[in-house]
Amino acid sequence: MRCIARSQSVSNGAIMDWDKLRIFHAVADKGSLTHAGDVLHLSQSAVSRQIRSLEESLGVTLFHRHARGLILTEQGELLFDATQAMNKRLDAATARIRDSEEEVFGDLRVTTTIGFGSIWLAPRLPKLYQSYPDLRLHLLLEERVLDLPMREADVAIRMKEPSQADLVRKRLMDIRMQLFATPAYLEENGHPQSLHDLGAHRLICQNIDSTQVSAGAGLVRELLTYDIERLLTVNNYFGVLQSVLSGLGIGVLPDYLQQDFPDLVQVLPGTESNIVPVFLAFPEELRGSKRIEVFRDFVVEEVVAYRKAKRAA
Repeated sequence: MRCIARSQSVSNGAIMDWDKLRIFHAVADKGSLTHAGDVLHLSQSAVSRQIRSLEESLGVTLFHRHARGLILTEQGELLFDATQAMNKRLDAATARIRDSEEEVFGDLRVTTTIGFGSIWLAPRLPKLYQSYPDLRLHLLLEERVLDLPMREADVAIRMKEPSQADLVRKRLMDIRMQLFATPAYLEENGHPQSLHDLGAHRLICQNIDSTQVSAGAGLVRELLTYDIERLLTVNNYFGVLQSVLSGLGIGVLPDYLQQDFPDLVQVLPGTESNIVPVFLAFPEELRGSKRIEVFRDFVVEEVVAYRKAKRAA
């Protein structure tokens, strides 16, 4: 009976005390009582009292106190993981609550790769904003796969099928990595007629050890077997594109860019990577979100227009 009573005491006194948990999370996030107080609009002494009270009710020390700030103890790390997950779930709930059935407004965090986000998605966003000017879009462009169920982002466009559970997913299109150069570069340096001719040119590509689609890395490995001495590597496709547009050489780039950069010339048309599937995904819990719905529909419409233009070319 004592154990049960203690558990209830802790539950009612600490775990269910949302104010203390909110203050604890702010202190852990900022690493300082003063900075947390600034965010919460509380005095340092008030923040300190709440942290002491939480530690007493739990019977543990949550922070190591140092002159340079606060460091979480092992128990503090466990509690911070829990409050972080709670905050993300609350953000998701808030997003759903704020979504009106007829209006679209507020924040939407979209994650995708640097190349796709900067070359394909960003130039098309004016159409989205024309219809939904109050939508606040946050593009998270990086090669790292963000955790959608843990709310690191609201929606993702990925260059492979997501493996995480509880995601709504839609296959948007297939792309391939190909070789491109500018007309001016080819006029000055000649058109390669075979892969063996690439040895006379500078190859621009992602480093095979950098984060990228496996099909792209596979194509680069194959090209490097042809004794290419002049090489420029960049850690994302946007950098590769800019280098190619500057006339530095022949670049390994996704085929979707040719529609927006029609002056680029495809080199050795038979040389390309395996198919790279492009998926849009978002957490199941956001299925009813109006912001997700309009963004998904916008992307699908743009993909359909892209496919039609590609077939007509």
